[in-house]
Order: sequence, then structure tokens, then C-alpha cells
Amino acid sequence: MPHDFAALRAELDLPAPDDSDVFPPDVLAEAEQIAHRAMPDVEDATAIPFVTIDPPGSLDLDQAMLLERVGDGFTVHYAIADLGSVVAPGGAIDQEARRRGQTIYLPDGRVPLHPPVMSEGACSLLPDQVRPAAVWTIEVDSTGATVAASVRRGLVRSVARLDYEGVQASFDAGSPHPSVEPLADLGRLRLALRASLGAIELALPEQEVVRTADGWAVQLHRRTGVDAWNAEISLLTGMAAAQLMLDAGIGLLRTLPPAEDEARAAFLHAARALGVVVPPDATPSEVLAGLDPHQPLSLALMRDATGLLRGAGYEAFDGAPPEQPTHAGIGGPYAHVTAPLRRLADRFGTQVCLAVCAGAEVPAWVREALPSLGDVMQASDRRASAADRAAIDLAEVWQLGGRVSETFDAIVLRADDDGGEVMLVEPPVVARCSGAGLPEGHHVTVRLTGVDEERRSIQLTYEKGHEKG
Repeated sequence: MPHDFAALRAELDLPAPDDSDVFPPDVLAEAEQIAHRAMPDVEDATAIPFVTIDPPGSLDLDQAMLLERVGDGFTVHYAIADLGSVVAPGGAIDQEARRRGQTIYLPDGRVPLHPPVMSEGACSLLPDQVRPAAVWTIEVDSTGATVAASVRRGLVRSVARLDYEGVQASFDAGSPHPSVEPLADLGRLRLALRASLGAIELALPEQEVVRTADGWAVQLHRRTGVDAWNAEISLLTGMAAAQLMLDAGIGLLRTLPPAEDEARAAFLHAARALGVVVPPDATPSEVLAGLDPHQPLSLALMRDATGLLRGAGYEAFDGAPPEQPTHAGIGGPYAHVTAPLRRLADRFGTQVCLAVCAGAEVPAWVREALPSLGDVMQASDRRASAADRAAIDLAEVWQLGGRVSETFDAIVLRADDDGGEVMLVEPPVVARCSGAGLPEGHHVTVRLTGVDEERRSIQLTYEKGHEKG
């Protein structure tokens, strides 16, 4: 019998991908009205040659960019799907989106925040289609620092839908699309700048579940240069948005407190123990920035660094700013504004920034919603994380079914007194492994001793003396 995620969807109270009742009738009716609306009377910015960069086949395109070199700096033009101009406050779509919080992804299909007729059609920044957008203009100097930032409403038209692999290949070949030609230089500048600000940047490869001829399998997606550079444009915009909010005294920030001194010291000690050269005055961010993510020792140390990223939350404010407004993982204040098709908070954050830049009052419906948005987002974050982790756990179990007692090459990501956490080299399964003496950051041989589909767990055992070097 082929494996599927039906039981997991039922457990998490998520509809099936082809469920016709994914959205209530009034939500679908309102979405159809939006899909056939007239374009708003705003600035015509369709002459700007925006392009999108997304995974192949994606239809919910939130962001489009044009990057320009200006002197020894850059100008970033960043268009974000403008849901605030089409979603009626308090309407059926607004209420349903507040219930959901964000799009949840499973390997066999997503549970979208908004009806696909909007998120994959009328509001998506698809190529050669005129769409309403919040158009950011951000001036960046030769160090990567923001000089000025503003956002306004406009009509945009993407000239090309690019994907990560294709963009990476174009940079490798020295022939990137003209609209993103500065991306590598700007991305590297921003990465270096944020590292100097103490950002905890982890280049850990990500597990992803893919469909195969035999069912489902876990694969490892290693972060490419384009992955990192593209993310920097979004982070740049989110940091600019946060500063606008702080200057105006109103907004919703995504926050993460700085790690405690004890945790920072423990990380640096772990780095030295693994053989990493750590200068006396080095910070964790500087150590992480210098790691080669393809090396086993680096993977182990980056896994250790996740302990520096604890306590993430949301801070709404209207008047005095939060006592702790920064996001330690990013290197400064940060706000969600770049993914409104997939995340609720972004629609409200964008409305704050549009009002501030227009010199207008923040709409009452935004002000009223801000205090409750953090709780909505936290709950949906937990749900999305649970779905992602459970799907990977299930696929790992299915992939290793029938292979009990086999041995596998593995990398030790974290060690403790009774064992630790390892990642098999193939398939790239991450699991707890029992057995004292695991050498952190090294290759070892482990044995698969059990697979439990009901608990979505795998049992691995290490016998000292089976190191791979």
C-alpha cells in the first residue's frame, strides 16, 4: 500500500490537497470578486523590469525585484504583492486568514492562507501580468548599509519568472539576468555587514521531502549562493520596515533576544574543542561566517549554534517601542512585510509602512489588530513547524523501512553522555543515536536497530571504535 500523509493531515486537522471545502463558501465568493476587480488608481510602475525568483512551479509569487548599481552603492526596487488594497478589513477573507495565520506546507500539497484564485492568480506577481504592489525603494551604500528606504503603492509587471537553480547557473556562467546582475555583490555585502552586527547566520543544509517513483524520500538541499543572496534582499527590506515602524512608534516586530553570555561562551568553547581557530575577541557570528558548510565539523558547530537562537516572538507596539526590539539572528530590528500571500503579519506590517511613508494615519483596523497578531502568528508558527517536522519524520521512517540491522555512514552533529544526534550520509536522515563516546563532528558507522511508524521514530546505535575518520 503506498504511503501518504492522510493520517498526519487528520492529526493536525488539515484538509486534503484536493478537498473542495478547504475554504468556506463566503471566503471563496469574496476571492472571486477580488479576482475580477478593477486595478486600483495608483502609480504606474510597470516600466520597471521586475523579475521573481522562486522554486520551479511556484505560483504564489509575493516578491519581485530590480537591482541597480548607483555609484559605489545600490538601489533596490522590491515589489511586494499588495493584499491590503484588495482584502476588506473584517471581511470573510480577513477573518479566515486571521484564523489560519500562514500557509502550511506538506509534501503532497499546501494548505494556503488565501484561496488560490488570489494567491496563485489575481494577486500573485506572475510574469507579464499587471498587479497592485507595495513598491519599496531602498538605497544602499558601498558597505551594504541602508541609506534611505520608502514604500509606495503602484502597479507592476514582472518581466520574467526565474528559479533558484537557473539563477545560480546564470551567475556561474557569468551571464545573470540584467535585473539581478548586482545580486551577488550586494548579497555578499549584506551577509558581511550582518555578521559584523552579530547576526547568527546558519548555512545548514535543509531536509526536504520529495516524491519519487517509489513514494517519498528525504533529500538534502544545500544552500547555494543565490539562496543566501536572495534572502538578503528580503531581510534588507524587513529591517528597513522595522526601522520605519520604530521611528513612527507603531508596528509589529519579529524579535529574538541576544544569547546569554554563558551560551555564547559555551558555543565558542565548543568551536575550539572541534578544532576551529577562534581568535580571543571573536564573536559567534564571526566564527559561523568563516565556516565551510560542506565540512562535517562545520555542520556540527552550526547545529550547536541553534542554541543561540532561543526565545523568538512578536512584539506589537503603538507608542513606546518594545524594550527588546531586535532580532539577534538577523542583526537588528526586523519586521515581516515581504510574504503577504503566505503570512498574515506581512499584510498589516506593510500597511503600517505605507501609511508612515505617505505621512498618513495608520488605519484603525490595523491598529486594532496589532495587539493580537503576535499570538496568531506564534500559534501558526508552531502548527507549521509541527507539520514540517512530522512530514520529514514520516518520510524518514518510510525510507528506512525494511532496513533494520543495516549499518550506515553518519556524521555526528551533537554528542552527550548517552549518545547524541547524527545525520546519515545517505539517506540524509537526522535522528537520535544511542551509545556513549560519539565523536562530535566526525564520521562514524551506526546501525539501524528499529523503525516505529506510529511514533515516527528511528532507533540508531553506535559502537565505539567504528569511527570513519
